[in-house]
Amino acid sequence: MTVTATATAPTTDNDSSILHQPRAVWAVAFASVIAFMGIGLVDPILKPIGEELDATPSQVSLLFTSYMLVTGIAMLATGAVSSRIGPKKTLLAGLAIIVVFSALAGTSDTVGQIIGFRAGWGLGNALFIATALATIVGAASGGVAKAIILYEAALGIGIATGPLVGGVLGNVSWRGPFFGVAVLMAVAFILIVVMLPATPAPKSARTSLAAPFLALRHRGLLTVAITSLLYNYGFFTLLAYTPFPLDMGTYAIGFIFFGWGLALAISSVFLAPRLQRRFGTLPMMMLALGLFAADLAVMALFTDDKSVLVVCVVLAGLFLGVNNTLITETVMISAPVERSTASAAYSFVRFVGGAAAPWVAGKLGEHNANLPFWVGAACTVAAIGVLATGRRVLAHVDDHDHDPAPHSVEEATAVTVGDAD
Repeated sequence: MTVTATATAPTTDNDSSILHQPRAVWAVAFASVIAFMGIGLVDPILKPIGEELDATPSQVSLLFTSYMLVTGIAMLATGAVSSRIGPKKTLLAGLAIIVVFSALAGTSDTVGQIIGFRAGWGLGNALFIATALATIVGAASGGVAKAIILYEAALGIGIATGPLVGGVLGNVSWRGPFFGVAVLMAVAFILIVVMLPATPAPKSARTSLAAPFLALRHRGLLTVAITSLLYNYGFFTLLAYTPFPLDMGTYAIGFIFFGWGLALAISSVFLAPRLQRRFGTLPMMMLALGLFAADLAVMALFTDDKSVLVVCVVLAGLFLGVNNTLITETVMISAPVERSTASAAYSFVRFVGGAAAPWVAGKLGEHNANLPFWVGAACTVAAIGVLATGRRVLAHVDDHDHDPAPHSVEEATAVTVGDAD
């Protein structure tokens, strides 16, 4: 659907500053930072949880698996929920669920309980993330590319600060990070209530539960989703398994993954758009994935050398930051469907498909410390191969003047009505 000239839509002025955004966009972006903190927050406390609750690395890694599996499955319903109750209520429902389940995780006495509560956390995460991305893309000034950069910056900052918060609070108790997330999410909830205008459910056709599956019939979207599924295996191997061979304290792990997240944020905002303009979207995605695969291979070769692992973790942030920005932008323009539907379909495939990675990596690592990194590198190489097969159907993403209008007026105007400018 094309937005008419009379629709209230965000500006697509390429000269607009990425920092010149509506207040509501900044509120959602801040909440996104807090939401993404939950991804890396548990990294520094994986070993302490295993030691105190007598759990193996593969059992502890299920904290990631249950979280991602439920997130991916729930993504299928996010469009249907948002189209019925509106973006604001969907965002608030997601935040409220995270507050409850992160607090419950902090009260757990067994690894099984934490795994279950992390699954509930994943449900709230799905409702929030899918809606937040579509909201920011539809409302931010400066066009789709800058909106994606803003979103990826929020992701990077969240992932970077998550391990720091986890390290500081985890040094007191492994329960601290879970309670910390509950408090921060409660703050984000209040910000959304106050700063995001009421966004009633759209009066147009409601999104069906089948919409994400139907969207995957488009070859371009399916190609990008499978690519992400494969490289996500390497991504979550790095995130969930590396703390075990590093075998350091909570502060050390926190600072190492802070460096990783910081590199990811910097490359998302500053490197990705420059490299994209110079070399093209698909070539840069392939190069970034190739460098990430090589990085994992080096980690496999030198698993016993902690200094090499530390350097490789931080470098991985640079490669992943570039790829994340470009692949997220590609998803939004890869198929003629609602952006929220495209996001739900893409996230379903990558999260559900990648959910096994933390557990498999932990299980393999119990027998051979090097093997998880080799498998992660192989999956990332396979991702490059899949992306290469879709170059023809994705050729349009390298048209740098292509900045499509929002696919629905409701999505485009959901938060711009709160623009203070």
